[in-house]
Amino acid sequence: MKHPPPEPPDAAAALLHEYRLYVTAGSPVSSRAVVNARRFFEARLPGTHRLAVLDIAAHVEQARLDQIVASPTLIRLSPLPRRRFIGDMSDTARLSASLGLAPVPAA
Repeated sequence: MKHPPPEPPDAAAALLHEYRLYVTAGSPVSSRAVVNARRFFEARLPGTHRLAVLDIAAHVEQARLDQIVASPTLIRLSPLPRRRFIGDMSDTARLSASLGLAPVPAA
């Protein structure tokens, strides 16, 4: 008796980019980083990303495990390898390069 072929993995799950952004509550630079990161990911990876924003003071143990030394810090969790970016996320060309994303062609 033949078995049906295995179902292919969910394409959306396979392409999911996961990020963690560490911020300091009340910091203007951290506030800009949250806005800029959300705008960047919605433009570059619409529907294929997950961004978790963590306040360092509220998530001290996780920040220690992720070796956070500055705020704001963005960590790419997947796809591997992990990458990190420190700053307010306003330089999108540098952010793209740091995260290993292809540059956006000039219009």
